[in-house]
Amino acid sequence: MKKILILGGSHSQIPAIKTAKEMGHYVITCDYLENNPGHQLAHEYHNVSTTDKEAVLSLAKSLKVDGIVCYATDSSAPTAAYVSERLGLPTHPYKSIEILTNKELFRDFQRKHNFHVPKAKGYETIEDAYSDFNNFKMPVMIKPVDSSGSRGVAKINRIEELKGKAENALRFSNVRRFIIEEYIENSGYHVGGDGFSIDGRLIFRAFCNEHFPSNESSNPFVPIGSSWPCTMSESIQTKIHDEVQRILRLLNMKTGSYNFDIRVDDKENIYIIEIGPRNGGDLLPEAINYATGINLIEYTIKASLGEDCNDLLMAPTEGYWSSYILNSQKDGVFKEVEIKKELQELNIVEEELLINVGESITALSGANDKIGTIILKFASMDEMLEKMENMEDWVNIIIDESYSPNGLGVK
Repeated sequence: MKKILILGGSHSQIPAIKTAKEMGHYVITCDYLENNPGHQLAHEYHNVSTTDKEAVLSLAKSLKVDGIVCYATDSSAPTAAYVSERLGLPTHPYKSIEILTNKELFRDFQRKHNFHVPKAKGYETIEDAYSDFNNFKMPVMIKPVDSSGSRGVAKINRIEELKGKAENALRFSNVRRFIIEEYIENSGYHVGGDGFSIDGRLIFRAFCNEHFPSNESSNPFVPIGSSWPCTMSESIQTKIHDEVQRILRLLNMKTGSYNFDIRVDDKENIYIIEIGPRNGGDLLPEAINYATGINLIEYTIKASLGEDCNDLLMAPTEGYWSSYILNSQKDGVFKEVEIKKELQELNIVEEELLINVGESITALSGANDKIGTIILKFASMDEMLEKMENMEDWVNIIIDESYSPNGLGVK
């Protein structure tokens, strides 16, 4: 029985914890939140922050682990690479993971190697950003350089909006820096999905269509759904594949999973917004398994242990599938989820609610604000896209708005 250290024990890490146990491994989890639900499923838990590299190194060394897994979160990816590198465990290069998980470093890397990249610059102070602001073409995006889940991300059109949005971005940055970059107008769907490389070769990828809130949202850049197959032509998907492969080669990446965030403009230029060196969250790997028959979670576990992954092959999507996060666009106290009978009976194949009746919820501002997840199957592309683009007509989150988000009383 091999020992695997999984960084984090939130709902997002539960699929990796369960899979590793099913594969017969001894699972250890760590983070600073001892009540996280994943810890109850692990064989062993330690109260150590996943972003404290030296503390995790000390823990992994003392436990003599055989592999370290970062699953569905970017924040612990540098720790996993750093500790694995120090202990001689399978990993991508730590310096490469630093680049992929820092938007400022990644944009610099892309410019240096002549990728299509939006004009971008990082800042520590809002005052410095003011002095440069007129050098950008509007609109622009403001993002924390080191956050995930679209937290702190905003789009602005004028300098009067800069201060508030930059302050919010800084709230979500551990290194207290934000980036301004020119907005890329998308042609067709935003491209997401997951992939897997073996010895730096992108062997498998399942690009998807990403769906965003269609009504007024506190953060319209939080993806709330993913659907397969991707509507992009095979030629464009091949171009995307080639650009991703070039990044992996330049960064000397090894064996492991990736989560993609990509835009394609009307000239078919490929803009790699992000490549997360980990599996996607929100049931993406599970939906991909339904769509292609490929269990990327198992391959992630195998990669962390240095086991042979060469049986992995590219597999096409069979059928029409999606994952969707249940979310509220308003603050309040959760009462129930209303799902229309047709969707419940014909489309939903998996459903998980992450909160209880009576708990306070907040309007969707980041992926961490989800209240549940579902996986759906459809009879056709048209049905899939129509329902995914209008999911608020099929799913209704019932809340009591008379209470504040912290549940302490009437607003």
